[in-house]
Amino acid sequence: MRTLATFAAFGAAGFMATSAAAQDNAQCGEISIAQMGWASAEVITEVAQFLLEQGYGCDVTLVNSDTIPAITSVAENGEPDVVTDLWLNSAGDAYRRLEEAGTMVRLANVLQPGGVEGWWIPTALAEEHPELTTIEGILANPELVGGRFNNCPDGWGCRVVSDNLAAALDLEGHGIEVFNHGSGETLATSMGAAATDGEPWFGYYWAPTVPLGMYDMTRVELGDYDADAFAELQNPNAENPQVSEFPDAPILTSVTASFVEEHPAEAEFFSKMVFQTDVMSALLAWRNENTASAAETAVYYLSTYPEEWSAWLNDAARENLSALLEAQ
Repeated sequence: MRTLATFAAFGAAGFMATSAAAQDNAQCGEISIAQMGWASAEVITEVAQFLLEQGYGCDVTLVNSDTIPAITSVAENGEPDVVTDLWLNSAGDAYRRLEEAGTMVRLANVLQPGGVEGWWIPTALAEEHPELTTIEGILANPELVGGRFNNCPDGWGCRVVSDNLAAALDLEGHGIEVFNHGSGETLATSMGAAATDGEPWFGYYWAPTVPLGMYDMTRVELGDYDADAFAELQNPNAENPQVSEFPDAPILTSVTASFVEEHPAEAEFFSKMVFQTDVMSALLAWRNENTASAAETAVYYLSTYPEEWSAWLNDAARENLSALLEAQ
């Protein structure tokens, strides 16, 4: 598989050959982007890093993080500059307060139409026991889901919501252990192993992701969506959480206010950087099938969808990357 270094050679050639265009973007300087710990975020940030460095002449640093730590860091330190693949449903009030204060600016929904969150069981289990497709059915039959709820890792925004839902539903009082996974990898592995072996599984997951693309899972109905109740579910200090279904999830690219002022060309780029959810699912499936890294998946995207990402660039960046575009 080709690497981003190979593509960088094309990009560098284009950049050096177009000095006038390069000068237009020469003031980019340093940019830091939060690198979330899940597959779609890794691909998004790898693509963004390459296009910014080769098209805009930026020096990009990817900062390993997760939803809540990234928002906290922006609030306390004013960095990283960019947080992308930010799930608004999971970010909750902590993010909204930063928007209201003018600290962070929402530039785009980076996935269109967005993401899907929820609690899931294997479809084979749902077909065998249709009553398990509702939370009431699961609470009445905890043994049929293995007596365990597979929860998000610490630091993920969904951990706060699922913890509050578990309390509101009294999962443990109904004989369902809440098992907090130590990483996204073990959460995904537990789902995959259960679905493959025909074993029960009950837990949180989201799309677009490889596991929900690979395994046939059914979403458990939690009830109606209640905006006020869900807002309280996002509160880590909720005193009396109530049950609500997960809403459709806007997935954002947001930046600091200072980034918008200091990097107008790059802010415009991020405002246009939008991946279709079905395209992202296809990328994640390709990554899994080819045992590829995030960087290799970025190369696959750059090779396969040039008409999509070239539209995100300004004229100077597009000219800088003309050698790469012509090579496709």
